[in-house]
Amino acid sequence: MSQHALIRGEVSFRAGDGMMVPIPAGPVEIEEADDSVTLAWGESDGSRGSTAITIDEYQRYVNEGKIRPDSA
Repeated sequence: MSQHALIRGEVSFRAGDGMMVPIPAGPVEIEEADDSVTLAWGESDGSRGSTAITIDEYQRYVNEGKIRPDSA
């Protein structure tokens, strides 16, 4: 089941073996799995972005207040 959250700080992910890519501030959809969290968002040009991050990364961003789940 999807949850919703807000990005309110610098949250980024590694695109393949490349550089870190920021997730834009604003609303995201969250899908939690056993070992990862998938974040999906809308870009300013109307396209959609998504990535999976580890549970540890997600929890760190939440603890730092950079990701604010609706339930928090």
